[in-house]
Amino acid sequence: MSYQVSKMRLTLRRILQALFLALLFSFSTLAMLRTFAATSSRSATITEHAAAVKEEPPWIKTFVGLWPDRALRSVFGEEGKELTADDNAIEFERAISTTTSTTTTATSKPQTSLDDIFISVKTTKNFHATRLDVIIKTWFTLAREQTWFFTDSDDEEYSEKTHNHLINTGCSASHNRMALCCKMAVEFDTFLESNKRWFCHFDDDNYVNVPQLVRMLQKHDWTDDWYLGKPSIKAPLEILDREHMPQKISFWFATGGAGFCLSRSLGLKMKPLASGGKFISIGDKIRLPDDVTMGYIVEHLLSKQLTVVEEFHSHLEPMKFLKQSQLAEQITFSYSHYGPEMNVLSLNGFNNQIDPYRFLSLHCHLYPNFSFCPR
Repeated sequence: MSYQVSKMRLTLRRILQALFLALLFSFSTLAMLRTFAATSSRSATITEHAAAVKEEPPWIKTFVGLWPDRALRSVFGEEGKELTADDNAIEFERAISTTTSTTTTATSKPQTSLDDIFISVKTTKNFHATRLDVIIKTWFTLAREQTWFFTDSDDEEYSEKTHNHLINTGCSASHNRMALCCKMAVEFDTFLESNKRWFCHFDDDNYVNVPQLVRMLQKHDWTDDWYLGKPSIKAPLEILDREHMPQKISFWFATGGAGFCLSRSLGLKMKPLASGGKFISIGDKIRLPDDVTMGYIVEHLLSKQLTVVEEFHSHLEPMKFLKQSQLAEQITFSYSHYGPEMNVLSLNGFNNQIDPYRFLSLHCHLYPNFSFCPR
């Protein structure tokens, strides 16, 4: 009897072991099938993603703006589409935005972009052919919609070249203080009408490094009062106070030939004093030219201070001392000539006959892939 019970127990144990092995095999098979299915799914996803990657990702377009005159060659070996002139400005602004922090909070102000700047260039018809062509060919292409030329006569040729951004101020073509203040008055009033955040004035002998201009302005709040520029004198200017003789007034002013910028906040404070032609009256009263009049209004009448920006450069500075390795960090450049001597950048590039002012060579140094730059 005991023997039979033991035999039954052994048989039952073998049956249970067989069932356990069968279940284990079933679970193992199921797990293998699931793994295979997941692997197949991932493989399909990777295949689809690889197919999608054949299209150019969005970040590639960022770099197009750095070289506006050249078609982009895709990193996948396909020829890019030639950008239009309008695309250049859009892509260039996009390129600028990638070089600075775009982190904002619910209470922070939107960051200044190229389109927030009103850029004015003072010129005269006598200099259209000799000075504007090189600007139009170089830095104007990077800020075409934001830049306006203020002159003293109608000129259909250059109106067309600047895409109708040539404004006849009706001012005299002479270079006296009244004519200069007249043009500055029109520039200032046009800025106020534009509702732009920043007003940046330059002369027709300036090269403007547009990306650096934008980056500099991004460091300043346009809702505060900013007068940004660079003086060309070592001490504040002193003039007689005609209303309180023989007292004197002293103030700093930014040299117009180097360029300067005003925030909208400051511009609105200047409006009651300087808009509607009042700027001309103030210049006539103190008998000084436009850039000095601007400093007089800001520093003396409004008690605001000039903030010095060393990266602005006028023709009053020796350009040859600017090192080639530092050019990309500067905002403006200029040139001048005194008899046979030329005050220009010391820069490799085009020969002096083709590029006497060195602006073409400078532009190719900053943007070597422009179509006219040597390869």
